Amino acid sequence: MSAFPQSPVGIEPSFRTAEERELAGGLNHFKGSNGHKNEVKCLQYLDKYLLSSDFVKVVVSTNIAETSLTIDGVVFVIDPGFAKQKVYNPRIRVESLLVTAISKASAQQRAGRAGRTRPGKCFRLYTEKAYKTEMQDNTYPEILRSNLGSVVLQLKKLGIDDLVHFDFMDPPAPETLMRALELLNYLAALNDDGDLTELGSMMAEFPLDPQLAKMVIASCDYNCSNEVLSITAMLSDHESVQWCYDNFINYRSLMSADNVRQQLSRIMDRFNLPRRSTDFTSRDYYINIRKALVTGYFMQVAHLERTGHYLTVKDNQVVQLHPSTVLDHKPEWVLYNEFVLTTKNYIRTCTDIKPEWLVKIAPQYYDMSNFPQCEAKRQLDRIIAKLQSKEYSQY
Repeated sequence: MSAFPQSPVGIEPSFRTAEERELAGGLNHFKGSNGHKNEVKCLQYLDKYLLSSDFVKVVVSTNIAETSLTIDGVVFVIDPGFAKQKVYNPRIRVESLLVTAISKASAQQRAGRAGRTRPGKCFRLYTEKAYKTEMQDNTYPEILRSNLGSVVLQLKKLGIDDLVHFDFMDPPAPETLMRALELLNYLAALNDDGDLTELGSMMAEFPLDPQLAKMVIASCDYNCSNEVLSITAMLSDHESVQWCYDNFINYRSLMSADNVRQQLSRIMDRFNLPRRSTDFTSRDYYINIRKALVTGYFMQVAHLERTGHYLTVKDNQVVQLHPSTVLDHKPEWVLYNEFVLTTKNYIRTCTDIKPEWLVKIAPQYYDMSNFPQCEAKRQLDRIIAKLQSKEYSQY
């Protein structure tokens, strides 16, 4: 039997529920497997595993299994009709995973997992009316609902400058392209003419989002590249953080993060970027790491208002710290890695920062003439005036 939860995070709860109900029924012939990590390899293994014993096997998989190789032995498929899809809003510069209804094409692919080599059935947890009236015929291409920062950076690296007339199979919205160019310009990967800079060429060599690539490169200036490499490797594997939180540790996920770290280390060596650390006993140890984070994520900052809620800087989106945060207080200024849209707007994977770092590290972005009126702007105005008076007094 094969089941499709909404996302990798839903695999473990589904797995445990199936085990508990099997035990409650007094059965002793249940075996389960989940494969959201290196899923293609896992499914190749399952093709042999399903035929190798007399147990009832349950495969809990993400939607990557819709189009993967045929698994011999799958007789039943459970399709809840939902999946988590990446959605990008260019106006507020937010990319998030949202639970959405699958398309008719995906539903057909899921049903096709059963009965390939023997008679089978697909149990759809939605009505025929919902299938006919609420589902799109096909899934929207990912390029139409993604942040194009990495795509534009790679195209620039390949020497493709006329992005407006580039022959995309599915042309993205002009606003999405403009936001990507704006992001890369603020990160200094592109100059004001839209040409790739030396820094941008180096960033394009890292298999990372532009913000993470900039953070890794800038960490050398703050003597914390070893620590930032580890942070980046863990951020590239979101499931491992949740899994380790729920189950205390996951050896395979940590090994996956370690492999990512080694790959990034080799790229740094190729560009002669030093890998070093600030003395752990130094008061600047954590400060330098947080400054390095700001170099990549200065556009993802929120300020605590007097009303007690956070506002994202410049976009003025009301957000809350995610319940999973490890912060034991509400810092006035926080930098975040993820914007999560559920019943509320949450920011996740946050760290406490100082506003002075923002205006020093990213003065082009924190140009107060382009800022909306808010408490954050007033405070930043005071900080900029204070810094300018210090510079003036030195002369």
